[in-house]
Amino acid sequence: MRKIKYIVVHCTAGNQQQKAKDVVYFHTGPKSKGCYGWSAPGYHYIIEADGTVVNTWPEEKISNGVKGHNSECINICWIGGYGSVDNRTTAQKHALINLVKTLKAKYPNAEVRGHRDFSVDKNGNGIIDPWERIKDCPCFDAITEYKHI
Repeated sequence: MRKIKYIVVHCTAGNQQQKAKDVVYFHTGPKSKGCYGWSAPGYHYIIEADGTVVNTWPEEKISNGVKGHNSECINICWIGGYGSVDNRTTAQKHALINLVKTLKAKYPNAEVRGHRDFSVDKNGNGIIDPWERIKDCPCFDAITEYKHI
């Protein structure tokens, strides 16, 4: 099994009517159809608007969630979010907490982070300022939200 250092939370920055299969297809479908054409999806788990947790990729395999860190990550994503708008449904919030708890029990030394927390501190002030973020994903501060887990 891989050494998991991070449990990373993402958002799709898309329509909450999407299903996990739509996100996986966008990642792995052919470039000729406007997809990324990746050999693996971006996430191990996707949480749909109704709170359904879909396992889209085996944890023992590397997904494509955080460039340069994927070998040490379990990537989870909720469908929705846009820019800095956190529009998680109540069901998604509960499902995220339960999934993070489950993964922390399995990987107790893993840190919970948001995708944005892998950004570079360009001004060296010890803080990832909003303007330094590679993405606003997941639209909330995952480190603070899940620090109690």
